Amino acid sequence: MADQPSLGPVNGVLIWTSAERYPALAAFYRDTLRLPVRTDRPGHLAIEWPDGMRLTLGIHTELAGAGPAADPLRIMINLAVTDILAVAAGLRARGVRFTREPSPEPWGGWIATFRDPDGNIVQLLQPSPA
Repeated sequence: MADQPSLGPVNGVLIWTSAERYPALAAFYRDTLRLPVRTDRPGHLAIEWPDGMRLTLGIHTELAGAGPAADPLRIMINLAVTDILAVAAGLRARGVRFTREPSPEPWGGWIATFRDPDGNIVQLLQPSPA
């Protein structure tokens, strides 16, 4: 078998939603979470971190009239933080309701969980100290 070019790393994740649900979803990621927006145009919001990793929100026509994610456990977005308690307090002040409050894990890190307006699970992840 001939050598094939390697795949990876993952450089982004795309969340599709309906036109009706898009404004709330975009506002949540842009305004409530205050993530670093690269592109913000009608029906398309691209968030990009300095390492090039992207999270993109967009409208998909086949989701017209669709409600929240039917199975939100299929995808979980992890956002790295260095001070989970401070970040969680700031998000709570902006209306985020946690389904799991910040708590330590047996492996030494901390996790907190909440849902976006479409029901997708978002998790704050503070790694264990080195």
